[in-house]
Amino acid sequence: MNSIHRALVALLFAVAFTSSVSAQGDQPVDDWEPASTNQPGSEFPKVNSEGRVMFRIKAPLAKTVSCSFRGSNEFKKDEEGVWTGFTRPLDEGFHYYTISIDGAEVPDPGSKYFFGAMRWGSGVEVPAHDRDFYAVKQTPHGQLREVLFYSESTKTTRRAFVYTPPGYEQSTEKRYPVLYLQHGWGENEYGWGVQGHANLIMDNLMAEGKARPFIIVMTYGMTNEVRFGGLSSFSIEPFETVLVDELIPFIDANFRTLTDQPNRAMAGLSMGGMETRLITLRNLDTFSHIGLFSGGSISMEDVQNTEEFKEKVKLVFVSYGSREIDGGRTRRGGDPKAHVEALKQAGVNSVFYVSPDTAHEWLTWRRSLREFAPLLFVNQTGASE
Repeated sequence: MNSIHRALVALLFAVAFTSSVSAQGDQPVDDWEPASTNQPGSEFPKVNSEGRVMFRIKAPLAKTVSCSFRGSNEFKKDEEGVWTGFTRPLDEGFHYYTISIDGAEVPDPGSKYFFGAMRWGSGVEVPAHDRDFYAVKQTPHGQLREVLFYSESTKTTRRAFVYTPPGYEQSTEKRYPVLYLQHGWGENEYGWGVQGHANLIMDNLMAEGKARPFIIVMTYGMTNEVRFGGLSSFSIEPFETVLVDELIPFIDANFRTLTDQPNRAMAGLSMGGMETRLITLRNLDTFSHIGLFSGGSISMEDVQNTEEFKEKVKLVFVSYGSREIDGGRTRRGGDPKAHVEALKQAGVNSVFYVSPDTAHEWLTWRRSLREFAPLLFVNQTGASE
């Protein structure tokens, strides 16, 4: 055997050995547990310690079954017509997905349904290492209420969810500050209470003495049915009218709120952050605390172009997932950290937070609320309190 032949044999052996190890390494760890987002009694989907998700779908007449997670293995069908497949390791947190059966995208019957991507569909929770801050605990719990209010400007009855903190029912004379908290594009008013666990985050923060009790109001952030690809046609003014002129007066009339500007905040994620920025800058007589989660930032130009900004704004909070920031910059809005630092230098109370190892996703925004809430209404009082 000459030297070239020996080298070729060695190379082929190395490739074969590496492929074998790789194939063995692709086998998931067998410690599957039903996902917390499953329908009651549903064993699948399951999640393992690697963050992989296993699906099992009964479709005996189907020719192909797969899921929307890229990099998933090929689903296999058994003799009873049950298809099984699993994903690559996924990021911690919440994920929307669909099942494809012969090319038709359908919800997974084992999953609860969540509103995202402009539809009701499946979602799966991959347990996060720091999930304790939104876990259900044996602590006093607030209430998440559904309310309907009439919007004269849109001639429609609209819905909002209102979180009232623990003790709201018992302390009938006490009044509370209010945070108006907005969802992102493709989601709706259910998002923060269901996918975001805003109520549990607040329950736990208050139980630990880390946040002041306040009311949270969550409503649908659009007034027209804009489809994917059509966000550029979205106009903020009609929703601004609904929020400022209709919803806020309704909340103040029906809940025990502190109605002065220092005790009212607005925040939102993604599109909701964009809405928050535009609406608060135009309504500083109404809002004093501003939170932008993966939704742009406020620049010194904004400050200079907004009358009495420094006098009226008590807090500017900006956050992103670490994977949303490339070289310090985001896809839109430039360098958010630099904007926050400039505000600080100008004497504006400003905070920049980066969620580690997350992207444009619910774990980023859950963590953002956890960091934002303790900063709200600090040392703030109202005449009615």
